[in-house]
Amino acid sequence: MTRTLLMATVAVSVMAAASAQAALSVSGAVGGAPTGAVLFNFDDLAPGAASPLATTSVNTAFQMGVQFITNAQVVSGSVGGQYAAPFLSGGNGAGFGPANTNQADGADATSYLTTGSTGSAANAVMELLLPFAAQYLGLLWGSVDDYNTLSFYSGATLVGSLTGSDVTASPNGNQGVQGTLYVNINSTLSFDRVVATSTQFAFEFDNVALSVQPIEVPEPASMALLGAGLLGLGLMRRRARRG
Repeated sequence: MTRTLLMATVAVSVMAAASAQAALSVSGAVGGAPTGAVLFNFDDLAPGAASPLATTSVNTAFQMGVQFITNAQVVSGSVGGQYAAPFLSGGNGAGFGPANTNQADGADATSYLTTGSTGSAANAVMELLLPFAAQYLGLLWGSVDDYNTLSFYSGATLVGSLTGSDVTASPNGNQGVQGTLYVNINSTLSFDRVVATSTQFAFEFDNVALSVQPIEVPEPASMALLGAGLLGLGLMRRRARRG
């Protein structure tokens, strides 16, 4: 099957609380996490389990805290109108299987996380408590929507945030293979907590990768660069709303 490969690269300067400011370098592509990162696949979390939880990394003994409330949850499969499994393709699952094997292409058949909807429950949230201060995060972002938001914190201080509109030019919730991207994010400031929210159902993600230092993410030769720039977060959001 011929697949349209999408990649968007942007740099976002984000003003945050307590005058913290981070530049976030973002790329979304079909390919998976770069080498050298600590990988988490959430396969040790049972669908329906209650918060708080801890998940163990695939290739090391690091543990990440997972906290969520209201209609955010650990799930598998898809439920119409609530959540849809991300798609694995083109190397998205490389290294995320047992003992660092590769996950098979197709709809994600393992446990993954979904945020729920702040439109249905105002405080719906999925939160990751990282095992160390990181400057790189990667995640398998399913059916990317412009109303999905990922926020990065150092303690209680927001250091940066982005939405689905910062990841792809077409954040339209495509639930097929073309709607899932592996998103690589480097930050100029360290963060130890990541919060995912969504104003509608839902923000689904799996296969998180972390690194203390930024990781170089090579641009695949077959992927077209859709956008690049250094933009203020407010400008990015205004353009997203107009779209």
